Amino acid sequence: MYFLYIIQNREKNWHYIGITVDIANRVAEHNAGEVRSSKARCPLTLVYYETFPDKANARKRELFLKKTAKARMVLLKKLKTLSSSNG
Repeated sequence: MYFLYIIQNREKNWHYIGITVDIANRVAEHNAGEVRSSKARCPLTLVYYETFPDKANARKRELFLKKTAKARMVLLKKLKTLSSSNG
């Protein structure tokens, strides 16, 4: 099983979209500064994930969100609304 995930640093209003097979380990790698693109933006929190049966479908969804600003913004706005209503 593959995961598409979104991690975020709310203070810096920054998010990262990626895929992995081990979501807990991957988020830990980001927070340990082992991922160059997120190293300067720690601490990061997992805010969203989707599951996929294979890498091809997970990668397809990742590229769609990265290349389609409107789809990404709709999803991030939905996440923001959910997080503000929870607390």
